[in-house]
Amino acid sequence: MATTPTSARPAVPPWRAPDDQTGRIHAAVQAGCGRHADWPAFDARLRRHVATLRNELAWLYGSRDDFEAVVVRLVQTAFEAWCGRPAVLKALDEQRERDPQWFQSQRMLGGVCYVDLFAGDFRGIEAQIPYFQELGLTYLHLMPPYLCPEPHNDGGYAVSSYRATKPALGTIEDLRHLAEKLREAGISLVLDFVFNHTSDEHEWAVAARAGDPVCRDYYHIYPDRQQPDAFERTLREIFPDEHPGAFSQLDDGRWVWTTFHSYQWDLNYGNPEVFRAMAGEMLFIANLGVEFLRMDAVAFVWKRLGTPCESLPEAHHLLRAYNALARIAAPALLFKSEAIVHPDEVVSYISPAECQVSYNPLQMALLWNTLATREVNLLQLALAERHHLPEGTAWVNYVRSHDDIGWTFADEDAARFGIDGFDHRQFLNRFYVDRFPGSFARGVPFQDNPATGDCRISGTCAALCGLEQGDPHAVARILLLHGVVLSSGGIPLIYLGDEIGQGNDAGYADDPARAGDSRWVHRPMRDPRRHAERLDPSTAAGRIHAGLRHLIALRRHLPAFAGGRLLPFWSRHPAVLGYRRPAPQGDAARGGVLVLANFSERPASVLPEVLSAQPATMVDLIGQTAFDLRAGLTLAPYQMVWLVASGA
Repeated sequence: MATTPTSARPAVPPWRAPDDQTGRIHAAVQAGCGRHADWPAFDARLRRHVATLRNELAWLYGSRDDFEAVVVRLVQTAFEAWCGRPAVLKALDEQRERDPQWFQSQRMLGGVCYVDLFAGDFRGIEAQIPYFQELGLTYLHLMPPYLCPEPHNDGGYAVSSYRATKPALGTIEDLRHLAEKLREAGISLVLDFVFNHTSDEHEWAVAARAGDPVCRDYYHIYPDRQQPDAFERTLREIFPDEHPGAFSQLDDGRWVWTTFHSYQWDLNYGNPEVFRAMAGEMLFIANLGVEFLRMDAVAFVWKRLGTPCESLPEAHHLLRAYNALARIAAPALLFKSEAIVHPDEVVSYISPAECQVSYNPLQMALLWNTLATREVNLLQLALAERHHLPEGTAWVNYVRSHDDIGWTFADEDAARFGIDGFDHRQFLNRFYVDRFPGSFARGVPFQDNPATGDCRISGTCAALCGLEQGDPHAVARILLLHGVVLSSGGIPLIYLGDEIGQGNDAGYADDPARAGDSRWVHRPMRDPRRHAERLDPSTAAGRIHAGLRHLIALRRHLPAFAGGRLLPFWSRHPAVLGYRRPAPQGDAARGGVLVLANFSERPASVLPEVLSAQPATMVDLIGQTAFDLRAGLTLAPYQMVWLVASGA
C-alpha cells in the first residue's frame, strides 16, 4: 500500500541534526566518486549547496532511520548526471553563474507552441529558427514532446517516458540537436517537468499494476475505498466531467490517486525513492540542453490527510530540494512555476531558491476581465499590490497559454470595489462564450459545471478579441493585450499563432480523441496562408504581426523595461490603465517610461492635473507623437502609449 504521509509538520525543524551530518554525507559521496576526473567542479558546488539540499529533504524524510543514506544516494545520482553533462553545457553553467540575472534583460522574449502543430517535427522547428529570430525570440517553450499514450494524453502531460519522445516528432537525439541549434541562435529551450504524475503506461505504473511492490509504492494505491474516502472529504474535483473525486479504480479493484485524468497517476513523494528517481529524470532533461523547466502542477505534489492536498508546505520543500540539486549538477537550469491558484499562493512559489520565474495567471485573467468590463480597477490594483517579486525572480507574463482561462482573481480584491466574485465570474464566462449581449468574444466553455456554476474559457486570442466576427477593434485589442505583457516587467510570452491572429479550430470536435476537451479549439495547426499574410499590411495578420514586431523592437532598446520594477500610476479614468517603468537604478539620466492604455472602444482623456508631475512634453515611442501633458492627454479606442520625456 502507498506510504502516504499523513502527519502534520514537526514542531521542531528536523535539520537540527548532529552538526557533522552534512559532513558525513559529503564524505560518503566523496568516498565513492572523489577519484573521478569530473569530481572537483562537482565538489565545489556540492560543498556550497549540500546543506541546503539536506535541510529541505529533512522536512520530508528526516525522521527516517536511513535518512543519511537517502541523501547520499540522491547526490550520487546527481554526480552520475554531472559526469554525463556535455562540456558545452558545463561552460553555460559557468556563464550563468557569473551573470545570474541574465533572464531579467529587456531582450528576453518567449514563444510557446506544440511541435507537431507548429512545424510537424523537431526538424521542422529547427527550420523555423530564422522566423523565431525575426520575431525576436530568446526563449522557446515546446509543449511536452515526451512519449505518451495515444490518443488520450492531456496534450502531452501524461508522460510514459521522460527519456523518449513521440516517434512522429523525432528521436531524443533529434531533440538534443535542436536544443544545440536553438542555443547557437541565442534561444533558450524550455520544456516541462511533469513531476506530479506519470501516465499509466509509464514502466513504473505498468509494474505497479502488475503487483511489483517497489513500483507500487511509487504511487498512491489503495486496496479499497477507506483511504480514498478519507482523503476526498477535503479535496476538490479538478476534472469532474472525466471522473468524480481524485481516485480511479483499477481493473483488479484497487484505487489509484489521479488528481487530473484517470490515465495520470499521481506520484507518491512520501517515498524518497520517488524523489531520487524523478531527480534523475530532471537532470537527464537538463542535459539535453534545456535551460528552463516548467514545473507542472506544483501545487498538487504532496498529499496529507485532512488537508486540500494543494500548496502544502512540503510542496515548497520539494521544489527547493529540486532547486538545490540543480545548483549542484546543472546550474544553468532555472525553474518556472505553474500554479493556477489564489494569487497569494502563486507568489509563495517564487524565489531564487524555489522557482526563479513564474507564470502570472492573475495578470492574464485580469487582462481579459478588463477587456470585458472596460474597467481597469482590478488590474490596476493587482499591479499596485501583487506585482512585486523578490530580487532575482521574474514573472512570465502572457495573454493566453495552451490551457484554459480561469478567473483566478482574489475575491477579497473584488470586494474592495463592491464586486461579488462568484457573480462576476459568471458574467465573464457568459461574456467570453458569446452569451452576453454585445459581446465581441467567440470563446468555448471548458469544464462547464451547471451544478456549481464553475466554468473556464477556451479560445485563441483572436477569437476572444473579436477578430473572427470582423469586429473593427479586434486588431487593436490584440496589440493592446500584448503591449501590456511586453511592458509590465518580466519575460513576455507569446503563444505562437497569436502573432498572426489565428482563429479557433472548430474541427477539434470532429476528432474523437479531442472532442471532449475544448482546449483543443485554441491549439490550431499553423496556417501557412495566414503565416504568409504576416508580410501584407492590408491583412489582419499583417497588421498584428507588424504591430507586435514594432513593440518588440522598441522594448529591446528600453533599459527601463528590464527586470520587473513597476510603479502604479492611477489615471483616474475608469478605462485607462497606468504604470511607470522607472529608469534602471543608478541610470536616472536615461529616464523612465510612463505607460497608459485605454481599454475601451471610446476615446478616453486623462486630465492635466493627473499628469502634472510628469514632464511638460512627452513623446509616445509607439506612435512617435509628442504630447503637451499640460493640456492633458486623450487616448483613442484601445490605444496604448509608451511615454518618455522629450529629448530622452
